[in-house]
Amino acid sequence: MTTTEAPDILPRILDYSNRADPYPLYAELRKTPVALQEDGSYVISTYRELSGILHDPHLSSDVRNLTHPMPAMQERGTPSFINLDPPEHDRMRRLAMRHFGPPHTPGLVTGMEPDLTAIVAGLIDDFAGKQRIDIVDDFAYPFPVTVICHLLGVPREDEPRFHVWVNAIIDSIDYNPKTDPQEKLENGVQATKNLRQYLGGLLELRHGHPGDDLLTRLANDNGPDGRMTDAEIVSTANLLLIAGHETTVNLITNGMLTLLRRPEMLRRLRTEPDLVVPLVEELLRYEPPVHIIPWRAAYSDISVGDTVIPKGSQIMLMLASGSRDPDRFHDPDRFDPDRQDNQHLGFGSGIHLCFGGPMARLETQIALTALVHRLADPTLVTDPPPYRPSPVLRGPIHLLIDQN
Repeated sequence: MTTTEAPDILPRILDYSNRADPYPLYAELRKTPVALQEDGSYVISTYRELSGILHDPHLSSDVRNLTHPMPAMQERGTPSFINLDPPEHDRMRRLAMRHFGPPHTPGLVTGMEPDLTAIVAGLIDDFAGKQRIDIVDDFAYPFPVTVICHLLGVPREDEPRFHVWVNAIIDSIDYNPKTDPQEKLENGVQATKNLRQYLGGLLELRHGHPGDDLLTRLANDNGPDGRMTDAEIVSTANLLLIAGHETTVNLITNGMLTLLRRPEMLRRLRTEPDLVVPLVEELLRYEPPVHIIPWRAAYSDISVGDTVIPKGSQIMLMLASGSRDPDRFHDPDRFDPDRQDNQHLGFGSGIHLCFGGPMARLETQIALTALVHRLADPTLVTDPPPYRPSPVLRGPIHLLIDQN
């Protein structure tokens, strides 16, 4: 494998005009598995190369290891563990996981199933009397937001406040100094500061007080790794609040869109309830909620096939492209929940494998099962629907359907 310059494809992928269907461009990009860009960064797009580098200790998640640092990223405050390398990453992730999943709280996710089912039922009950429904605004957004607020201990009624900040943060993730106004980045930085200040205020009320929410548990935890600092708790809560609902909104919405485009599959899910588990796994491969990891750095020189990526280089990982790679998946552009050996990259891989993946899976399984059983002959109003601006967290901003 050799590295050649492929500077024209990535801008087309990032261009909003191709948001509804970037997959043909991914196929074009995969012809150059490691593509050198004009600015000296590298784009990796094939499954084998992505899988390898995601497990490579020379790949850094800390943008401070870039040759050309990004001051605006550092202005956002103490990094969350998703933007750290071992050993600090491992310590902070262990501290957070003590209260979120196995081995210390093994029943957290499964124990929430009755509550998740009740939330979903209530949202669908509100569809009564409506012919037209927006799957995003009426269902896919309020469901995971309610769940993550409960888990973290964030008042659900504060959603209008943090929704504005989260949108600005997401909008700034793919900031390009060559094409985007500086205001886009500045808004994202300020929104991060506002959100962290808000979470810091909630945290202050938790010290020395018992409670079951994650903020309280982190504020009062004295485990074998010690205790997170307040700044680390805030950065962790910031990550979980955003990732805990943004990705699930996309997964549920992409899932419903995929089923509405395949009525036979929707009918099959109604009659085969166990199909929902492999169906969600196939969604994570076929229409994942996260398409791109835009900011990674070469901690030292990294060999990817026959290519050596120099120390300090920016690396962009095209996860959604890897999960459609025909060298890894048979007939990859076909949605097939019966697919075997479905080791997709929908939740990433390696030490940064999605922290909330088990919860997102369960939420989506419950959501899609309920929707296909209770919606009366739903049909799409517009196809393709309008998409959110971000090429990183890709999904429809609205998904209008009619109940016939």
